[in-house]
Amino acid sequence: MLRLGRREFGAHEPVIMAIVNRTPDSFYDQGATFRDEPALARVEQAVSEGAAIIDIGGVKAGPGEEVTAEEETRRTVGFVAEVRRRFPDVVISVDTWRHDVGEAVCEAGADVLNDAWGGFDPRLAEVAGRYGAGLVCTHAGGTRPRTRPHRVAYEDVMADILEVTVGLAERAVSLGVPRESVLIDPGHDFGKNTRHSLEATRRLGEMAATGWPVLVSLSNKDFVGETLDRPVKERLLGTLATTAVSAWLGAQVYRVHEVAETRQVLDMVASIAGHRPPAVARRGLA
Repeated sequence: MLRLGRREFGAHEPVIMAIVNRTPDSFYDQGATFRDEPALARVEQAVSEGAAIIDIGGVKAGPGEEVTAEEETRRTVGFVAEVRRRFPDVVISVDTWRHDVGEAVCEAGADVLNDAWGGFDPRLAEVAGRYGAGLVCTHAGGTRPRTRPHRVAYEDVMADILEVTVGLAERAVSLGVPRESVLIDPGHDFGKNTRHSLEATRRLGEMAATGWPVLVSLSNKDFVGETLDRPVKERLLGTLATTAVSAWLGAQVYRVHEVAETRQVLDMVASIAGHRPPAVARRGLA
């Protein structure tokens, strides 16, 4: 059982986490949801299309203009509070590596801290424990926040992913984070080249076998773009293919830009796997 905020999800229930970037320089939408009203409209659309979690980020992952903790807080805290007011049952996640930002957003109503930089600030897990919030434990290969990997190498990339993420998950539980609210993430593109991310996908079943719920953040990422030689706006098909494979191998939570398309892929895989009945079953019965 995965428990996040007010929601509980069964072992075979795929969960969509919709991305809402409160940044003016997002790689995907170049700031389309930086202002409040477009961002709130994005939340409403994502929820209507089947997202159970809204992941709010105040700093883009890649290099760029410096964003202080104070500015990140300004971009996220008020918005978290407004989303909580308008959508009381949605799970609110905040993508941050800073413990002080984590504290502020938890005070405002966030349910999950999405630590995409792999415990760079070890106090973030302490904040999650203190507030009883969920925590995403990500493998980032030791990369500093907002830096790109350079000639990174692993003897066995999945062995490293497992050691790091399971270690972070166990530490989180020791600090008071509810065990049923901890997820592990292989960290596609983070501290990895394209071949590493492909291998992490191919071997995702090893992460699922640990018993920790697995979150994947695949949406329109560079490993998809390089694999197919496609720019950001032409990576949806590759993303959905990777999503289907990840679902078959046992991932549970999917951090995405395109909610409706992802929902169809996940429902189809769940039905093939026997975890979901067809929405309609008339063929051959009339």
